Amino acid sequence: MLNYYKQNQLVINGIVVTVLVISTYSLLGPIAVFALLLLPFAAFTAVKVSVAFIILFILFSYFRLHEAFPVLMPLKIPKLLALASLLGIAWHLFISQKLKPHWHTNHLIFFAWFIWLTICVFSAANRGLALEYWSGVLIKVLIMVFAISWWMTSLQHFNVIRIGIMISGSAIALVALSNKMNGIGLVEGTRVTISRELRSQLGDPNDLSLVMMFPVSFLAAEVFDSSAHKIRRFIALICLIVAISGVIATQSRGGLLGIAAVLSFFIYQKIKNPIIVGCIGAVGMLAMIVFAGISDRQSGGAHEDGVDESAMGRIYAWHAAINMALSNPLTGVGVNNFVANYFFYSPHWDGKNHAVHSTWFQVLGETGIVGMFIFIALITCIYRSLNRVFLINKQLNDEKIAVNAKALKGGLIGFMVSGTFLTQAFTWPIYIILALTIALEKLVIDKQKERHYD
Repeated sequence: MLNYYKQNQLVINGIVVTVLVISTYSLLGPIAVFALLLLPFAAFTAVKVSVAFIILFILFSYFRLHEAFPVLMPLKIPKLLALASLLGIAWHLFISQKLKPHWHTNHLIFFAWFIWLTICVFSAANRGLALEYWSGVLIKVLIMVFAISWWMTSLQHFNVIRIGIMISGSAIALVALSNKMNGIGLVEGTRVTISRELRSQLGDPNDLSLVMMFPVSFLAAEVFDSSAHKIRRFIALICLIVAISGVIATQSRGGLLGIAAVLSFFIYQKIKNPIIVGCIGAVGMLAMIVFAGISDRQSGGAHEDGVDESAMGRIYAWHAAINMALSNPLTGVGVNNFVANYFFYSPHWDGKNHAVHSTWFQVLGETGIVGMFIFIALITCIYRSLNRVFLINKQLNDEKIAVNAKALKGGLIGFMVSGTFLTQAFTWPIYIILALTIALEKLVIDKQKERHYD
């Protein structure tokens, strides 16, 4: 009787699949049928290697690899990775229950920040722009912060994402240097961009410098890790030089400040003398400015007398952000609304709207004074969590934990310093650092408990 039931079930399943394949072929063609047949295998793969898909989604979303290498664009890789990531998260969260949620203070602050951003979206001056950014970016950030902080449960996971960030950053830097040498997509005649003709995020020199600057802390952590293999450190050094050269090619002062801050942090780990480190940082900063050829920039170059045009543009933009916050102290003008409202709040109008070019003033202008306090609280919590990781690791004395903690702290310092000139409040770097920090602190606490139990 049981075999008879199984045979009938098999026949019914076969009929259903056949009808589905014929219908798909009739409506959408043979390619759709091929995709349909591959769907079960794709779903199985997404469930089995969920962490890999999540990491790849982050790398493609942040580094815009498909835009840097346009041959990948027809494949719609970010959307496919997003679907695979969501499938894996849902499966392991609700069905297999291998994904073990845990709550952290930083989760609470981040969720409060997201709620406030949502409020600022619905109170925005241009709600359409705000909603588009909220649905296109902020929702993904919300999901991925929790997913990463819950999924990263071993040092192997941390190594994979660190290597992914280092390789992706180096790849983007190589494309930037190639464009510089071949004179492709240069802004103001000297500042390098990538895929500007495709209206890519990498098509702005400042945004491009941010993308390449973020991996610098991870590469520097590898270079300064005395426990790592010499060949690995040498390769990391080459990639670090490539990444720094890519940032230099953008002629972004915010990017150069961020690199100087990150390298000074790692040098300080070796030379515990702030004066010497400060001198090294100052000399390094001057050297990068010379190599970058900032004096040759059409905006902000040496040919401009007094306060240069680029600096004045930032001052006007920052003034506009202050006016936005004063006019709307609770919610500002709304997420992704600074440029659209620049005309109404700037003391100077030159015929076009401008970006704010500062993380801190972006938060102030777009989310108000309340948003500024929440954002600063979030940064403070990340910093304190990393300090706790260092403190616990003094007992564990694990070099692998130390290198990840240093990479994250260097990235946080670089974010705070470069944030003076780069607009990065709602982009991936700080939220990747947040998620990895939560996961790393959970990991070291668990290791400490295991050691105490033993």
